[in-house]
Amino acid sequence: MTALRERMIEDLQLHGLSETTQKAYVRAVRQLAEHYHKPPDQIDEEEVRQYFLYLSQVRRISPSTLTIALCGIRFFYERTLKVHWDVLQLIHPAREEKLPVVLSVAEVRRILERVRRLRYRVCLSTIYACGLRIQEGIQLQVKDIDSERGVIHICRGKGNKDRYVPLPQPLLEMLRQYWATHRHSALLFPSIQQLRVCDVAEAGPMSARGVQLAFQHALRQSGVDKVATVHTLRHSYATHLLEAGVNLRVIQAYLGHASPTTTAIYTHLTPKTDAQAAQSIERMLENLWG
Repeated sequence: MTALRERMIEDLQLHGLSETTQKAYVRAVRQLAEHYHKPPDQIDEEEVRQYFLYLSQVRRISPSTLTIALCGIRFFYERTLKVHWDVLQLIHPAREEKLPVVLSVAEVRRILERVRRLRYRVCLSTIYACGLRIQEGIQLQVKDIDSERGVIHICRGKGNKDRYVPLPQPLLEMLRQYWATHRHSALLFPSIQQLRVCDVAEAGPMSARGVQLAFQHALRQSGVDKVATVHTLRHSYATHLLEAGVNLRVIQAYLGHASPTTTAIYTHLTPKTDAQAAQSIERMLENLWG
């Protein structure tokens, strides 16, 4: 690791950004350097300008990917190198307003039933049943499970925010049975590969990549014809709660969203909500014209 990259990582850590965000930002700067075949501190403002034109006009990457590249590169130059360029303030990726894919309860069941390995099936079931992000799921610890109160404590979620989510009793039983197969002192989902080569207590969490591959394999086997990912389980959880009549503000707290606007997107994803709204409007107007 170069001294410059190490310095950037330290700055990212001091700024309180998550490990996932740190990796994304470092990768963005590395890709810029690879594009010009020279260290990033030797790249000038015009080259950065041309690079973003290349990303948007030639490669035509999505606005969300462009935003990550911009944030990572801007952080490096402004925070690590203390360089302030006008071009980094000029770039404004277009806002995406795509609705996420949502699975029905039956489709979620079909997919989870086809996850072959127990560790992945339990982890994916936990992610769906609690509306977790993948990193939140694989890093769950035994101490996070509060069986008496029936909740799971999600520690240091996105934005380093803690929250509690309901713990369904069937999931609690599933977690207990799975934990008994490895008995790691801290982790619910330790890496099986590491368990084979080191002491149980020294094993880290299972890889997110392994969970993603297990989900994609099960999706293909299930016959569900949707472009879904592990994160789709989180979207589906929120939509199913909304369809069940759970208040949007409560769902916001369960998901750990900072703004209710973010959670409100799920009102556009459920036909049941639309039908309920239509019925309410009909009742409201039924006596209006006599």
